[in-house]
Amino acid sequence: MTNEKLISFDLKADFAFFKKPDYNAGIQLSYNMLHKPALLGILGAIIGLEGYKEKGKLPEYFIQLKHLQIGIMPLAHEHGNYQKTVLRYTNGVGYANKDGNLLVDETMLIAPAYRCFVLLDLDKELEKKLYQSILNQEAEYIPYLGKNEFQAWIENPMDYEFEQTETNKASYALDSLFIKSGIVKEQKVEPEINFDFSVSGGSFTYFERLPIGFNEELMQYEMGEFAFTDWKMKAETIIPNLYSIKNNGKETINIQLF
Repeated sequence: MTNEKLISFDLKADFAFFKKPDYNAGIQLSYNMLHKPALLGILGAIIGLEGYKEKGKLPEYFIQLKHLQIGIMPLAHEHGNYQKTVLRYTNGVGYANKDGNLLVDETMLIAPAYRCFVLLDLDKELEKKLYQSILNQEAEYIPYLGKNEFQAWIENPMDYEFEQTETNKASYALDSLFIKSGIVKEQKVEPEINFDFSVSGGSFTYFERLPIGFNEELMQYEMGEFAFTDWKMKAETIIPNLYSIKNNGKETINIQLF
């Protein structure tokens, strides 16, 4: 049996820019949610793994950490959304100004915050180092949210009691982002989502198509359809890789790791 630990930390910044590979009317768009490849980059920075160095080659952090199971819970959001603004700036690089100044419009997230969960095997040296660094709030390289001027803070590290769950006797809340359809542990899954509208308290459901990894042959994102909601699920709704954890040793919450 592996020596597994499930931990979390809060990741916050004044601004963020998670660049989408597509464009809209000349504006560079940002994903609203932190996604797995971006979080793996932050985890790599924490333990000093190298990033992109050569075109067409995956960075060291992704190669070393792509197997990790992670979860993401948005914090301080408005129905799953973060406030955004558009910044216009001039690209002063010489090759970008061959035919005059290049003006770039770019969306930014304002004050994004996420609780990041990571399942680690402490019998593996690299994961043990990551575990210790997160709990001590230490990092080899400064983590940032999409651009190096958007420095992020690591706060509130927690270590959990946890168990993986498959069935529920009653309707239940899912407190993290979860995959509506996409890839979980290299298998295609399309969980059937059954909201329990007989239970009051729900007010929103948020959807976003987000990167979940890389296609290592095409060197482009693999995508998953994600959802986030405060509605409860019916008991028969099966969410793959669902974990129940004790939040601060008291309240039980449910998260999906992917």
